[in-house]
Amino acid sequence: MSRVIARPTQLDLDSPGRRDYWVALEHDSIWGDHLIPLTVWVGPEVRSGEGLVAFGSNHGNEYEGPCALKGLLHEINLEDVRGRIILVPVLNPSAFRAGTRESKPDDGVNLNRAFVDGAGVIPSLSGITHRIAAFVRNYIWPRVHVVLDLHSGGDVARFSPCASFHPVEDPELSATIEQTARWFGVPSVMIYQNATPGLLPSEAERLGKITVGTELGWGRSVNPEGVRYGRQGVLAAAIHQGQLKGQIEPIGYHLAGTQRKLEMVDRDCFTVAPFDGHYEPLLECGTAVSKGQVVGLLHDFDHIDMPPWPAVAGVDGVVLAQAWVAPVPRGQHIVVVGKLIS
Repeated sequence: MSRVIARPTQLDLDSPGRRDYWVALEHDSIWGDHLIPLTVWVGPEVRSGEGLVAFGSNHGNEYEGPCALKGLLHEINLEDVRGRIILVPVLNPSAFRAGTRESKPDDGVNLNRAFVDGAGVIPSLSGITHRIAAFVRNYIWPRVHVVLDLHSGGDVARFSPCASFHPVEDPELSATIEQTARWFGVPSVMIYQNATPGLLPSEAERLGKITVGTELGWGRSVNPEGVRYGRQGVLAAAIHQGQLKGQIEPIGYHLAGTQRKLEMVDRDCFTVAPFDGHYEPLLECGTAVSKGQVVGLLHDFDHIDMPPWPAVAGVDGVVLAQAWVAPVPRGQHIVVVGKLIS
């Protein structure tokens, strides 16, 4: 199947069949285009406004999502597709090519903070990152009701692998989102604060979509278990939401019945570095801890004789994430503890 370079207005996301595109958005600096890989399958039972989209590389240095989705390009057969499936292995090509969290070669914007009013429309928000957000809004959101945003920790944090979502008011939607998250098979299902502006998942949730994010790895590497979890979650959601034929069995912690449901909506869940330093973890992510327990040490090597500052758990729960790169700036969340719900 040849991959066609096309402007957003030239995409066919509705006719039966499979189509492979490079979505071309005007480059910020050179005479050329940013090219976003997008594959769409449309089956005979497709319904207006319904479908599944899965994104990889919202951040450019997180690789489990791109690997899982690239594998699915060769695994999903058109004859098995009932509705609509859209896979975008690399949503942010600028950041991906640079291996950075933000689109540093171009406008320097974090795509997962770019879903704000006026993105891609007003002159001050017209860089490539905001135009990617506008593309998603104009061409993807109207055609899907399931949104999977596959993340990893990159250089920021090491995670115990998890699937994540925000609290939503609709109890039926909330239950469906939680079940969709559990089918990834990851150790933890995380409910997290929804105060950060411009998140892609937040917008999808506000639109009433079944929305799940993930943290499947860390350190700009590829965690094979994370790729496995990502593949499982996408296929399970596609099957359970009527977009793909077939059956699927649970894996991992979902299969074992040992998944933990964690909540990190309170500020006390986050331990903040009070000065620039080097972080030394004392416990592995996924470890159960008590409030006040020392999880790691923050060292100041400019004051070599000063004892390290103890980073303590702010709540009873499970260490969900810690700083991955040892040098950390003042203000970074260096320990995140999720409260155990069930």
